[in-house]
Amino acid sequence: MNATFVRRSAGIAGLLLVGATAYLCFWPVPAEPVSWAAPIPPGYTGAHAVNTRLSGLRRIGIGNEFGPEHIAIGPDGKLYAAMTSGNLLRMDADGGNRQVFANTGGRVLGFDFDADGRMIAADAMKGLLAIDAHGDVSLLTDRVTADDPIGYANSIVVSPDGTVYFTQSSARFLPAAWGGTLEASVLDIIEQAATGRVLAFDRATGSTRIVGHGLSFANGIALSSDGQSLLVNETGRYRIWKIETSAKDLDVRSGSPQARVLLDNLPGYPDNLMRGRDGRIWVGLFRPRNPAADSLSERPFLRKILLRLPRSFLPTGELYSHVFAIDEEGHVTEDLQDPGSAYPETTGATETADRLYIHSLHAPAIGWLPR
Repeated sequence: MNATFVRRSAGIAGLLLVGATAYLCFWPVPAEPVSWAAPIPPGYTGAHAVNTRLSGLRRIGIGNEFGPEHIAIGPDGKLYAAMTSGNLLRMDADGGNRQVFANTGGRVLGFDFDADGRMIAADAMKGLLAIDAHGDVSLLTDRVTADDPIGYANSIVVSPDGTVYFTQSSARFLPAAWGGTLEASVLDIIEQAATGRVLAFDRATGSTRIVGHGLSFANGIALSSDGQSLLVNETGRYRIWKIETSAKDLDVRSGSPQARVLLDNLPGYPDNLMRGRDGRIWVGLFRPRNPAADSLSERPFLRKILLRLPRSFLPTGELYSHVFAIDEEGHVTEDLQDPGSAYPETTGATETADRLYIHSLHAPAIGWLPR
């Protein structure tokens, strides 16, 4: 009887092992990872040497909201912040008189203001939106052409001539179809198909053109002081590009002089780009890199197996708060870190004469430092 029990147990264990192996190797997943060569992580050295200058952030309460992923000062001097709930909050610079300015019904990841004082917002679910002073929301565009939707609008900058430049993080994985921005970003970055784009919306004609494509999760965007170039974060490959605004449907990987890597091999995943004072451009790193993830860059089959496991198995970096400032040539001019990450997943920084506000993907407050 014991022998029979052992044989049956062994048989069941064998079947389970075969089933688990078949699942890990063959179960369909939506991404088709491609091979790429990740550079060796530099660690926290040189301009990014470990420091604690971001420790001890002061906090501005935001009620029951969380995730102030993008923060900016409006033309009215008020502080605006985009929340996970879809709410856009408006408040005084110190957090007083907080109110819901608008709700888009989606998830705004970036916004800017035009010459008329209207908020122009990049909504990952809805597309490119205009929001007037009363909080009324209208659609500017949600597609390049009839059969080319813009399903993951992310960051935005409005030029002095009214052109709206914005990033589309992925043309493959759209948050509305994949349960939100996090799952869509995970699929896109693991796949590395580099379908991210930089787009330009012409307010006069209502048309949208492709400035550049070929980016692995296109993210933060900023305009150069002369208006001739865009700085663009490529989150999936830890770098920042400089791309000419005059480019048209340019593959940034083609070697064209219209696009060059401004900063490469960053120690973390770059998110927002925000113009500050005195020529500074602030960059947020929402997570540090993980050597285990980089080691899989040329092993697409193993990355596909990862997608069949619970998301907790993904080799994401440990929490580490980090923002830094660069000039237009890519030189690091300030670097602020908190290894303890009391304020998690820092996506960017907004600078005024008095304060440096820190953006976050999931924090339940707005962090700031006096300047």
